[in-house]
Amino acid sequence: MQRKLFLGIGIVGCLLSISLTSLQAQSVPGAVAPGATTGKADTLPVLSLPQCIDIALKNNITVRQGQLQVQSSTLQLKQSKLNQLPTVNGFASQGFSSGRNINPSTNQFVDVGVRSNNFQLSGSVPVFQGYQLRNLIRQNQTIVKATEKELDATENTVILNVIQQYLNVLTGAEQLTVAKRQAETSQLQVERTQKLVNAGSAPEANLFEIKATLANDELAIVNAQNTVDLAKLALLQAMNLPGGQAFEIEYIKLPDPRIEGYTATALQVYETALSTQPQIIAADLRTESARIGIDVAKAGLYPRLSLSGNLSSIYSTVGLQRFVADGTTTENRTDANVIIGGITQPVTIVTSQPGGTYQTYGFFEQLTNTLNRGVSLNLNIPIFTNRQYHTNVTTAIIQQQNAQLTADNTRLQLRQQIETAYTNLLAASNRYRATDASVSSLERAFKAAESRFNAGAINAVDYSLAKLRFDNARAQLVQAKYDYVFRTKILDFYQNKPLSFN
Repeated sequence: MQRKLFLGIGIVGCLLSISLTSLQAQSVPGAVAPGATTGKADTLPVLSLPQCIDIALKNNITVRQGQLQVQSSTLQLKQSKLNQLPTVNGFASQGFSSGRNINPSTNQFVDVGVRSNNFQLSGSVPVFQGYQLRNLIRQNQTIVKATEKELDATENTVILNVIQQYLNVLTGAEQLTVAKRQAETSQLQVERTQKLVNAGSAPEANLFEIKATLANDELAIVNAQNTVDLAKLALLQAMNLPGGQAFEIEYIKLPDPRIEGYTATALQVYETALSTQPQIIAADLRTESARIGIDVAKAGLYPRLSLSGNLSSIYSTVGLQRFVADGTTTENRTDANVIIGGITQPVTIVTSQPGGTYQTYGFFEQLTNTLNRGVSLNLNIPIFTNRQYHTNVTTAIIQQQNAQLTADNTRLQLRQQIETAYTNLLAASNRYRATDASVSSLERAFKAAESRFNAGAINAVDYSLAKLRFDNARAQLVQAKYDYVFRTKILDFYQNKPLSFN
């Protein structure tokens, strides 16, 4: 799985280049040239490699989950920036009660039905939070970058899987073509031998042997067709499409590779890959995020300072009242006795009282008259918190160490995979070189055997054995060619080189 992740983007580049510049038409079953049709009554859809990749990326559930993860981390980053802004909250209530109540305006008991409203507006702004908000922003910025790189790595995995299945279809198609050509050669020999037997120039045993060879070639065609069908099914599954759909693919012609020594060593490839592979970058970003997380946790050890303010007001149907005079005056006389110099004297006390009524203040007047304002500067000093913040710091340190080990392990896996890829390249080079030489040798041997068989110098068994060895070598050469070219491009991708078959 990790190896697929490393190789995706580079191989895509090389194969897209081929599909746009080097596609050539060949009579390969299951693969057609761009713009060509299958020649069937109901033309089958022809999928190019870019189309297969695009379908796979759109349908892959893991990729879609990664996209949601990027959206989520981006949202968290936005929220961490907004946390620096003031918070404002409003509150409003309306109540009604009857019987013995407290006048909310005077705090005196009244025995009437009371309808009241309460309105509050409060706000606060962080002044100093131990640099927590600033570090959270830095941490979330790092997390966004990490999730984006992890999404790239996930897409690489999907892309490489599609490419491998696409190449499997091409490989199977070429081997099917080879099998059909082998059967055509055997069919020609059957027809020729049949004529010789009819003319009495060859024994009938030769005809039976050649027919047996033809039957074996036809079996090879069936097996090759099955391989193509299975490869197509695997390609559909790589695109998350249901099986059983008939389609063709565009043919990518791979020229015969040149066997040359690779210019870079495994160590040089590794050193270059460290700065280009998305999973390495993502692991380093996760480590950096965990390191910033330590600073976030340490913020709990610092005092916190915030500024807050509030506005409040109330209204009540039995609230504040005012006297409204009507212009009249009422005199009140009161008779009383006073003692002056030890002698009691009767007196009359006259008072005047303006006439009028008491009225409750209106709604907005009460809100204005009962408006309360307040502002406060709040300092929170952690003295003893059951060592919760110390535990948070220790936990963050452990997470940072674990993230670093994960990054180190990712580098170790990358180095081991490059070393394996380099060794496989050497093995593929040797295998292709040996197979190519074997095909050349067996081709000459087969032509010689065919000439001798036509001349009656050898029997049909010797001819069939020579043909079988040659046919097997040709099939192996097809596989060796794809294997060698693919492994070469793997190492090119690790070094971020422009990939092309030209």
